[in-house]
Amino acid sequence: MLVWNADPIAFSIGPVVIRYYGLFFASGFIIGYFIMQFLFKRAGYKTEDLDKLLTFLFIGTIIGARLGHCLIYEPQFYLSHPLEILKIWHGGLASHGGTLGVLLAIYLFTKSCNYRFLTIADMLCIPVALVSTFIRLGNFMNSEILGKYTDSPLGIVFARIGDTMPRYPAQLFEAFAYFIIFIILTLAYFYVKKRGPGFILGFLFILIFSARFIIEPFKVEQADYTTGIALNVGQLLSIPFIILGIILIIYSRHKRLN
Repeated sequence: MLVWNADPIAFSIGPVVIRYYGLFFASGFIIGYFIMQFLFKRAGYKTEDLDKLLTFLFIGTIIGARLGHCLIYEPQFYLSHPLEILKIWHGGLASHGGTLGVLLAIYLFTKSCNYRFLTIADMLCIPVALVSTFIRLGNFMNSEILGKYTDSPLGIVFARIGDTMPRYPAQLFEAFAYFIIFIILTLAYFYVKKRGPGFILGFLFILIFSARFIIEPFKVEQADYTTGIALNVGQLLSIPFIILGIILIIYSRHKRLN
């Protein structure tokens, strides 16, 4: 049984504290930038547009993920204390909200630079899956997004938060799932030749949110309220994205055949 007691702070420079979560988050974006640079060159697009795309994505991800957490998981607290929404350094980012923020960022970018939305979205699916892997590793370093207590041999004791009993390492479950999805999407992007626009995006939604749906029961409920049914908030939020993924796959097939 592993006892996890890692310091979430990687290093500090004077008053500036650098956390592993921030390093993983930034590293994911940097690696994603180079992946997109390769894909843009391959498609004959202007790589200088990537700086603008990265800016849109970074802002969209942070705003979407923060608002998603505040308004979905802890609405009563944040609606009563709206200024707390701005205190992002206190933690609290939701991937479902981040997904919507990313989609809006892609839309705004494609409109401003005259690209096709689904073409850019399909490209971005590859780095997005990898960034999701890095973010969950950052959550593990922070001892957050915790799993439920278990007597399974997979259990880990998160000593930093005062635990003495093992929990499911839900962060690692998700990180592993997202990395496998990253590999699958990469192979699909390069080797599935006969596909219409939106196929990779739909595939991403189906795979990522199906993984979330399966892993959610192993996690402590993040919302400050209960749904009153067998499915928790994370599972309910994943269903619309899975449905959207199926619709996109059908749409891409229709576009391919026409």
